Amino acid sequence: MKAKTHPKYIKTTARCACGNEFETGSTKENIRVEICSQCHPFYTGNKQRLVDTTGRVDKFKKKYGLK
Repeated sequence: MKAKTHPKYIKTTARCACGNEFETGSTKENIRVEICSQCHPFYTGNKQRLVDTTGRVDKFKKKYGLK
């Protein structure tokens, strides 16, 4: 195999929008994700949990008259 063809693999911290942080391995130094296993409805058992930072959900509900 050729030398220096693979990127450098390092330990890094991944941060979620909910505030959860966990350590993983990656080729990038810092990773930011919107949904992780701590806030995803499939893992938490919650019916719905939205991460809305720009007000798009409220705008949609207002536009279509939803409560």
